[in-house]
Amino acid sequence: MASVCACGDYFNVSTDGELCLNPGTMGLRDIVYFTVGAHQFRKADYPWLARVRVRVQAAGGGSGGADADTGELISRPGAAGGGYSESLLEVDELGAVESVVVGAGGIGGVGNDPGTAGGDSSFGGVVMANGGGPGTANMTSGTTMAVTNGISGPVAGTGQFVQGGGAGEGSIRLSGASGLSGAGGDSMLGFGGWGRSTTGVGGTSRGYGGGASGAFSLGDANVGTVGGNGMVIVELFG
Repeated sequence: MASVCACGDYFNVSTDGELCLNPGTMGLRDIVYFTVGAHQFRKADYPWLARVRVRVQAAGGGSGGADADTGELISRPGAAGGGYSESLLEVDELGAVESVVVGAGGIGGVGNDPGTAGGDSSFGGVVMANGGGPGTANMTSGTTMAVTNGISGPVAGTGQFVQGGGAGEGSIRLSGASGLSGAGGDSMLGFGGWGRSTTGVGGTSRGYGGGASGAFSLGDANVGTVGGNGMVIVELFG
């Protein structure tokens, strides 16, 4: 009679004589994506769960608006990208219900107002990332050469692997008709908006968590741009 041998590291035989996989050896079984807002992760929804890899991306900052006087120029710096944090957690380290918060991208400024900061993102109290800072509105209307500093990236948050977001670039005015707005800072899961040398609103980010680029004004009103929203990704291993 033929017989079958099974590796005890991966399989077990139940009391009913069924050959079963050992818990924790099935690998990646599902991925849950959380978008902007407040959510809950319930461990009981996944009875086979052995561990999770949590990836937390904070939101990028919004850029400042620009409204130069007739015949003059204003260019704005870019906003910073959101930070990123990551942890691998065993199922016993999770509460029955974990709160999940996903930050929204910062709002762009109107007129000559600065933007607002991107929202923080978190999974429970153990994996947290900081939102990107807003684009400022320090340059006054004019025709002479001027520069403004970029925006520093946010500091690293909490988790096993953490990093801050990318800094927003500074802006330049060469004359009343020539200059360059600052590009937005990159993030782990996204890219900042592009800087511009023609009149118009700031460039939008791509992906998740990128900072918006600054608006550019040649005697007209252009609003700042919204930063990239955050994201929380939970990879489920059985």
